[in-house]
Amino acid sequence: MAEEKGSSLVHLLVIVLGLTAFGFAIAAERRRTTATLQIDASSNKTYCVYNSDVASGYGVGAVLFALSSQSLIMGITKCMCFGRPLAPGSNRAWTIIYFLSSWITFIVSEACLISGARTNGYHTRYRDIIHADGFSCEALRKGIFIAGAVFVMATTILNVYYYAYFSRATARKVTIPSIGMAGKA
Repeated sequence: MAEEKGSSLVHLLVIVLGLTAFGFAIAAERRRTTATLQIDASSNKTYCVYNSDVASGYGVGAVLFALSSQSLIMGITKCMCFGRPLAPGSNRAWTIIYFLSSWITFIVSEACLISGARTNGYHTRYRDIIHADGFSCEALRKGIFIAGAVFVMATTILNVYYYAYFSRATARKVTIPSIGMAGKA
């Protein structure tokens, strides 16, 4: 009966990696780069001064932990394509639904986190505008890393269900019917 739920260690590792990626994404959102507009008194030029760029590192960390979690679950289940066949029934249907859903949410989470880390790390340090009216410094919008964090958690939850249903669908032996063309000797 324990084999039908899957390995507890796999569940634990997927959850820990997902929560770590979630934590890094939240930390990246809280430490986003902000900018202030400065005027150089000697040359009368306006330029942007940015604070530290630690959020990009947190964003990359979130990407790597989410990728590790997805790679772990897909490696263990052999991407559902290789290995033992899935037994027909509702467990196979739910396995396929959770598999596709987890990949969709994973791609969205990675896109949010990568674009957030990239945009946060890319700054225009100096702009040569003299007495700019309405000039603003480019900065990452609020919520990009939060969106990534939400999709990381959705991916983690879907991966846990995917693995549980995959284990149930592969626990039963699949019998392939034979045609019976050979005679008995």
